[in-house]
Amino acid sequence: MKNVIIAVVMMISLTAFAQDRKMRHEEFTLEQKTELQVKKMTLELDLNDKQQKNLKNLLTEQNKKREEAKAKHQAMKDSDKKLTSDELFAMKNKMLDDKIAFKADMKKILSEKQMEKWEELKEKRMTQMREQKKNRYHKKH
Repeated sequence: MKNVIIAVVMMISLTAFAQDRKMRHEEFTLEQKTELQVKKMTLELDLNDKQQKNLKNLLTEQNKKREEAKAKHQAMKDSDKKLTSDELFAMKNKMLDDKIAFKADMKKILSEKQMEKWEELKEKRMTQMREQKKNRYHKKH
C-alpha cells in the first residue's frame, strides 16, 4: 500500500514537472524571442546599432520560418503520415539551403572577427546540445 502511494505521488510530481518544462518553452512571443536573441548576440559580439537592426530583421524572418516548419512538422506527426524519401530529401535540402542563406546574410551583417566568434559560439552550443542529448539518452537506457 505504501509503495502504491509513493508511486502515485511520483507520477503526479513528474507530470507536473513535465508540464512546467513544456510551458517554459512557449512563454515568449516571436517578437520577444527575437528581441532576446538580438540582445544576447549584442552582448556576445559587441554589435553596433545598424548591425542590431539588420540582425533583428534577419532573425525575425528566420524565427517565422522556424515556427512554420515546426507547425508543419507537428501537423505531419499528428496525421501519422510518413514522408516519402523524395519528400524527406526535398525537406532536408531546403533546410540546408536556408542555413547557407542565413550564414551568407550573417556574413553581410557581421565583421570578420565577429563572424569568427559567432561560429565558435555556435559550435560550443552544438557541442553542449549533443552532450545533453547523449546524457538524456543514457539516463533512459
